[in-house]
Amino acid sequence: MANKKTEPVFTPIGSYNGENKKVEKSVNLPDPTDKTHKELGLSDDDLVKMYDQMYLQRRFEERAMQMYQKGKFGGFLHLYIGQEAVSTGTVFALNDDDDIITAYRDHGWGLVRGISAKEGMAELFGKATGCSKGKGGSMHFANVKEHFWGGYGIVGGHIPIGGGLAFANKYQENGRISACFFGDGAVDQGALHETLNMSQLWKLPCIYVVENNGYSMGTAATRHTVGEIYERANGYGMKSAMFNGMDVFTVYENMKRIADEVREESIPYFVEIRTYRYRGHSMSDPQKYRTKEELKEYQKTDPIERMKKYILDEKVLKKKEVEEIEQKVEDEVLEAIEFAEESPFPEPEELYEDMFTGTPHFHDKK
Repeated sequence: MANKKTEPVFTPIGSYNGENKKVEKSVNLPDPTDKTHKELGLSDDDLVKMYDQMYLQRRFEERAMQMYQKGKFGGFLHLYIGQEAVSTGTVFALNDDDDIITAYRDHGWGLVRGISAKEGMAELFGKATGCSKGKGGSMHFANVKEHFWGGYGIVGGHIPIGGGLAFANKYQENGRISACFFGDGAVDQGALHETLNMSQLWKLPCIYVVENNGYSMGTAATRHTVGEIYERANGYGMKSAMFNGMDVFTVYENMKRIADEVREESIPYFVEIRTYRYRGHSMSDPQKYRTKEELKEYQKTDPIERMKKYILDEKVLKKKEVEEIEQKVEDEVLEAIEFAEESPFPEPEELYEDMFTGTPHFHDKK
């Protein structure tokens, strides 16, 4: 008797089918911490700085998006809007000389690691006054002096570099650790698994962090990866963690604990921070893979509004003082746009500079 033929099934169709009359979220957010800033060892001044940094990231990118739409610059533009608690909570948890490297959604990381709004906007405009001399653009913000090794354009390509930074720190016995950030779309790249294996073998002091914002370009995490992402660490006997990335206190609390352990024991750690991006993968993304209702659900947990409410509720600042911070940031970003527009483009011969370190100029101009 012939076997009954069945329709082959490959991958889930999607996270939202519209049949159950409720929003199916692309990434489930764990509960945030219930600790106050004082219980976490943060001062009132720390809170003000955190809010200032998150608000700067948000307004910088919103203005950058406007400039892109006006045709002031081209290429790719991957916005970090919605994920600001991850970068801000992390830099407060790490030491200033710890190494950070990330993927191409890097504007926020640059701004919290010493790149000014002027340098960042000028870089987007391709100007010589940019943080990478106008030759890197959106995906290649960097500030090596403050141990930010930049954004990286190839998915997962920077992960071995994060491991290499940790190797150098361990070899030099300088007490520093490295933190390598990448999206959920990079977790299936072979470079990650090779690096995790070597890191565990050599006990490298590195935190490998997946910023799971729900979508790998336009593909929900439930459609492109099997099981829980943070559990990938089990295959390497590596410690792991997963927590809410829409709350800056939660990010700070967990990253501080993990960073202290990685530094003390010289071990690698694999972390999944669940967050959400409000904009498309890049400016060319029509975002047809998610509903407006889903977006609204996540915006209810907006990290900046959450922090603002906390500051006001705890009477750390008055409403007028918060508005003054916001106006200061707004002025800072508008000045950055003016600075970028007035700055010169790099000279043609600079195309051949900064190609190598310690080697002769390779281009024969004759």
